[in-house]
Amino acid sequence: MANQTSHLGTVVIGGGTGFIGTALSNTLKRKGYDVLTVSRKLGPYRITWGELNSKGLPESTTAVVNLAGQNVLDPMRRWTEGFKQNVWASRVNTTQYLAQAIKEAPVKPKVFVSASGVGYYPCGKDEEFDEEGPGGDFDFLSRLCSDWENAANLPHDLGVRTVKVRTGVVLGRDGGMIQQLIFPFFMGFGGPVGSGEQMMPWIHIQDIVGLFIHAIETDNVTGVVNGVAPQIITNRDFAKAFGRAMWRPSFVPLPTFVVNMMFGEERAKIMTEGQKVVPAKALDTGYTFKYPDITKACTEFSRLINIDRTDS
Repeated sequence: MANQTSHLGTVVIGGGTGFIGTALSNTLKRKGYDVLTVSRKLGPYRITWGELNSKGLPESTTAVVNLAGQNVLDPMRRWTEGFKQNVWASRVNTTQYLAQAIKEAPVKPKVFVSASGVGYYPCGKDEEFDEEGPGGDFDFLSRLCSDWENAANLPHDLGVRTVKVRTGVVLGRDGGMIQQLIFPFFMGFGGPVGSGEQMMPWIHIQDIVGLFIHAIETDNVTGVVNGVAPQIITNRDFAKAFGRAMWRPSFVPLPTFVVNMMFGEERAKIMTEGQKVVPAKALDTGYTFKYPDITKACTEFSRLINIDRTDS
């Protein structure tokens, strides 16, 4: 736990050691916040979930964020009922723990920001979804998003603003999909998944961090926020932009049947199908995207990749 309290207060982050959590923590610290991570592992400025349940939130807590969750696309884990239960519990239970800690806190934080996913919306190329779009009840992943978001609901009389960020595919050098694609694209074997015509709701890591901070600091941001970039693209558009940025070809497709065999068809839909999602609320509440188009985004993290390769 932090030794001293920042004038901006403490942000408590559930699951703050992953790709998004690490980037968010670092940015919050640079802005002047104290950050306390709730994790399964002990360490500096960390508490366990058990300690959260027994000790509660620090009185200096100004915001609570939940990013905890088992990696759905872990290639080492088969898509079994047991793994699906782990995926569900790691999101829903942790959100419930944080919501309960807020309810019991003598000094309430100003805001509770919980992650969710664009898997809430149906896949397809025709219908465009803003935050009011239908979904949440047609397959495992959509129902997971509904349960995840419902777990973050708080009684209105607590006076704690609640935000639920439905994230798209987060792109950045240090984790997520890009880390898995660096080697095949660098070797000239990159390309689209399947036909490549499926929609790919995406966002740069700096913008998903920016949106979480926007949600923390902007009083009129409430409810669901689509955590996606404003440019709507297909998977093929992404592959072309990434290949161009790395000065590599991008025409070797990963067949759909291979993805289905690797991940199971229900889970593989995250890559083989996609949703047409727009960030209406982010734009309406004044968020300015640093990387609004895929070419600019790919140029940023590909430049870092090329520097890394040159120095090694």
